[in-house]
Amino acid sequence: MKNWTVSELSPLVLAYLGDAVWELYARNHVLTRGIRRPSELHRAATAYVSAAAQAKLAAELWESLNDEEQAIMRRGRNAKSGHVRRNADVLDYRHSTGFEALIGYLYGNGSHERLEQVCQMALERVDKWKGQE
Repeated sequence: MKNWTVSELSPLVLAYLGDAVWELYARNHVLTRGIRRPSELHRAATAYVSAAAQAKLAAELWESLNDEEQAIMRRGRNAKSGHVRRNADVLDYRHSTGFEALIGYLYGNGSHERLEQVCQMALERVDKWKGQE
């Protein structure tokens, strides 16, 4: 049903797609932890999807990415969005946009096995930061 290709999409559109995909991974992961109250679910998911967390993930995952993935992340990071979320640091926001662009690229490109690997590494990193290994 898809009538577009990843190469046609700007880094910000890839980030838009990646934001939704990463949010789904994070929410599913939080549900596997047994949390069921909506307020707790939201608070727990925020630890994975905040600009600060995604920026930190971008930095920590950088070395595990291939050249093409690094280029996509760099393009997303350097894209000018024209705005920053009110509760986000500008640098965090730009780096998180790079992370989201990578996730959107992997999803849109059909690289589902690699998407799963990257998202699993990212989820494990956040769990480690939170002391939930």
